[in-house]
Amino acid sequence: MRIVIEGASEEFERKLLALLADHRHELAITVGTEWDADRALLYLIDLPANARRFAQLVVEADGDKSAEELRAAFDGELRGPTIALSRAVPRGVRRGWWPEGTKAPIKPRYDPEHPSWQKAIAYTMTSEDTAVFRTVFKNLADGTVSIPPGPFGGTTVARDEDGQT
Repeated sequence: MRIVIEGASEEFERKLLALLADHRHELAITVGTEWDADRALLYLIDLPANARRFAQLVVEADGDKSAEELRAAFDGELRGPTIALSRAVPRGVRRGWWPEGTKAPIKPRYDPEHPSWQKAIAYTMTSEDTAVFRTVFKNLADGTVSIPPGPFGGTTVARDEDGQT
């Protein structure tokens, strides 16, 4: 039997969890670790602007973006955005946004001909995750959802190459 419950009240959730706990020896309970629009939005909101831009570039490339193209977009340095991306998933688990075992939506791809330490040759997403994140980026762009101000009360302001807003 498979049951999906959405929009339950806290009281209902508490009672259901108590019932499940009473019958835990009879049940096999699994939690979905797939990315959906709500999880993807939380993930993107929690990222700094440069990591969010990195994710958007991968999504816009249909889930497979050359690392060289990304390096060009980030002045040759990917450590900042990739570190932020790698820390976002465990942070979301700690905050209860998604379950333990949820995989990072963006993964590096390395050259299989050179198995020793090396730079990534590309960054990829599954087609399912790409579709979910594409929808969230579209919703952000058309104003269906928005990213709230940062932790210091400000918002990110885009600047051109000359530093002008």
